[in-house]
Amino acid sequence: MMPIENLLAFALASIVIIVIPGPGVLFVVGRSIALGRRAGILSVLGNSLGNIPAILLVAFGVGAIVASSVVAFTAIKIVGAIYLVYLGVQAIRHRRHRAEQGRPTAASTVTLLRQGFVVGLTNPKTIAFFVAVLPQFVAREAGPVWLQLLLLGLIFQVLAILCDSTWAIAAGTARTWFGRSPRRLSALSGTGGILMIGLGGALAFTGAKS
Repeated sequence: MMPIENLLAFALASIVIIVIPGPGVLFVVGRSIALGRRAGILSVLGNSLGNIPAILLVAFGVGAIVASSVVAFTAIKIVGAIYLVYLGVQAIRHRRHRAEQGRPTAASTVTLLRQGFVVGLTNPKTIAFFVAVLPQFVAREAGPVWLQLLLLGLIFQVLAILCDSTWAIAAGTARTWFGRSPRRLSALSGTGGILMIGLGGALAFTGAKS
């Protein structure tokens, strides 16, 4: 069994990393601003599900190969960047329609989860983070390493869901206040789209190993 001090140290390190806004947080905030709290929460869950393959890859040793391959790393990064830009463009295109409705567009749960999943799956920094950080907290004498890595990944996911959901609720609440004015709501939805496009651009043009 893993030493409790390892688990506590990992939880503390995870919280420090999670609370600093990164691609996942910016994506969730952008979705909440553009579509509302429900969409933000579902985006958090979808994004978290998209991280599961990365945890499995790292636990069973494949993640290190992907992280060390410039081609594989860059390919994943570009796909994720393009998808984020697409979602941002859609948010901008439909901002006036959503503002006229006075409420978030009723996108299906499956659609929102799928979109969040794709963003989580194609975020190369997730694999890089798990490869670099998770093994540092493994106690080789405490049992199978792959099982410990899965446990650490699960802890990180739970903490990330809690923290990111807080961002989603806060951003969605701000959207509700802006919703009192169609013009302000249209501008806010456009801002959410621009945020996602900017995130996609930043992801595409950062270094291959960043």
